[in-house]
Amino acid sequence: MSTMPDSSGRLGSGRQRGRMFFGWRVVGAAFVIAVCAWGVGFYGPSVLLEALHLNRGWRVSVISAAISCHFLISAGVVTRLPMLHRRFGLATVTRAGAISVSLGMLLWGTAAEPWQVFPASVMTGAGFGLTSGAAITAMVAPWFERKRGAALAVAFNGASIGGAIFAPLWMFLIARFGFAAAAAGIGGLMVVTVWSLAGRFLRPTPNDLGVLPDGDPAPSGRAGARPARPAGSRAKLPPGGAVWRDGRFATLSIAFALGLFAQIGLFVDMVLLATPALGARWAGAAVSLVTICAVAGRTLIGVLLPAGTDWRVAAGVTFATQASGTFVLLTAGSSSVPLFLLGCVLFGFGVGNLLSLPPLIATAEFAPADVARVVALVTSVNQASYAFAPALLGVLRDLTAGTSVPLLVTGLVQIAAAAVVLTGRRIRLATVPT
Repeated sequence: MSTMPDSSGRLGSGRQRGRMFFGWRVVGAAFVIAVCAWGVGFYGPSVLLEALHLNRGWRVSVISAAISCHFLISAGVVTRLPMLHRRFGLATVTRAGAISVSLGMLLWGTAAEPWQVFPASVMTGAGFGLTSGAAITAMVAPWFERKRGAALAVAFNGASIGGAIFAPLWMFLIARFGFAAAAAGIGGLMVVTVWSLAGRFLRPTPNDLGVLPDGDPAPSGRAGARPARPAGSRAKLPPGGAVWRDGRFATLSIAFALGLFAQIGLFVDMVLLATPALGARWAGAAVSLVTICAVAGRTLIGVLLPAGTDWRVAAGVTFATQASGTFVLLTAGSSSVPLFLLGCVLFGFGVGNLLSLPPLIATAEFAPADVARVVALVTSVNQASYAFAPALLGVLRDLTAGTSVPLLVTGLVQIAAAAVVLTGRRIRLATVPT
């Protein structure tokens, strides 16, 4: 019987013909984990805010403070994620994150006094940090090099799908069974799902299966090691706080912090913005349209752009597209439905890429040993920045008695993000050895 490479890249029987490269199975697992992580840890807090305010009469300011605490705790945990992965392993840390979210949801659901939502937010924030952006990158990146953009795009699409699935699921379960039962049920669902996927797909490495990234067979029995490529401008990252003196890191971190600040602030207000143009009945459709465009935009960039793409240029175009959408929304107001929908489309096409582009830029510009640290730090800064976006833009809206000024500020912040990320491109080019 003839032999041929199996899905791991090693010689096997002909019966293994056509088996999928295991890296794509990891992408599938990461996609589902992202659905759970964002569906519970990112989109869940807005549901918690509404449920606790309406059902228990607690002040919005108190609940919002707990939600900000949730995101800030998550940001702190993310900075330690590479160390946790090295010490305990990817699968174990991911399982711990799911358990933390589940216990936190139980605390949110059973809180009898407003102060009790703060310990709940610590648990859910820690769990979200262990299962969100930097974690998804750590799952997928080791398996791909040429196709990393497409792989990350597919995996991060789970974040958008999480909102589409979990937001209505939350509302249905709360209406049918009550807030406490809904929180316990969704937390339990996340634990069961993530626990099984982590054990099956997050333990093996390319080295274990004897393959190179992208499924290429390892030459001469050297498993999991591709010949080193010229480092180019991928200089080593400075240690500790000195990292901020590295222009590439500073511009990457600041640009996406600005972009996500603007994005989250606008996304939270989308229903409020859509109601005058579309009416209360159809305002939710604007959120769905933005989510659909987020999936489409991330997929198109991941699939169509080759591995050698200058990802900072792609990021600059993304920020500029979102700014264009924001200014279209500002122009449309309540007078033009087609123009308002166009603004949603332009803004939405960039939403997903703000998650998938930072790992691609980090991979292209930093030494391989530093990529995980860069992604974790950038993710942490992003989460710390957007935690305050709804509150700050809300204050600005109250002070100016309308949505025009917040939209104008949001668009200007997106333009600033484009300028900063492209400034980093000039810094990077200046460091390329001649």
